[in-house]
Amino acid sequence: MVGARGIGALAVLLLSALPAHAALVRAAVAANFTKVATELAARFQAATGNEVRLSFGATGALYAQITQGAPFDALLSADDRRTATAIAEGLGVPGTEFTYAVGRLALYSPLFDLTDGEAVLRAGDFQHIAIADPKTAPYGAAAMAMLEKFGLTEGAAPRIVTGESISQALAFVESGSAELGLVALSQVVDKPATQIWLVPPENYPAIRQNAVLLKAGETNEAARAFLDYLRGDAAIAVIKAAGYTLE
Repeated sequence: MVGARGIGALAVLLLSALPAHAALVRAAVAANFTKVATELAARFQAATGNEVRLSFGATGALYAQITQGAPFDALLSADDRRTATAIAEGLGVPGTEFTYAVGRLALYSPLFDLTDGEAVLRAGDFQHIAIADPKTAPYGAAAMAMLEKFGLTEGAAPRIVTGESISQALAFVESGSAELGLVALSQVVDKPATQIWLVPPENYPAIRQNAVLLKAGETNEAARAFLDYLRGDAAIAVIKAAGYTLE
């Protein structure tokens, strides 16, 4: 049994093992990156003691919050437009923008065999297809671009179920509200291969997901450290394993 003095000594040892200046990072993160960001934030905290508080949503909605003064230190966007806009509008720190992932659009269904996903789309034997809001979510915009490229926009339009974010689009499919969904590969990378069809990337604009340090986090060294961590080999390995590329 450890006495009171022993417990006190143990507490001192444990406290001394923690970083002396643990800090908080508030990051606005695109919904498609939810799983990966959660894992990376946990790894970063384990390594540094600094907490990363993540807020997920459609990129456009998150950026609207930033313009209204939301106290985020960093933005992990699902495109490269909002980060550039943030810098141009004085909300982002010049020189801190970089691509942390390149997303892949995937057709997903637990009901259809998607070995030939294009054929399934063209056959049209479905009632609903879920996408993220193309006005606020880059994956939604990519989905609409793909349907346009295939000449399917007119036929698909009455069947589209729109989610506020890519997470809600996936939820529509998993709940049965839609038989098909155009989602991020990272969301369904662990599903059976026959339930996923990777949309050939030449059929939609590249989904370059950029990060930027925001003005609110300019003096937050932990925020800078977290963005640096995302560019390191360990983080890149996790990002690639989740179905993203970096080119």
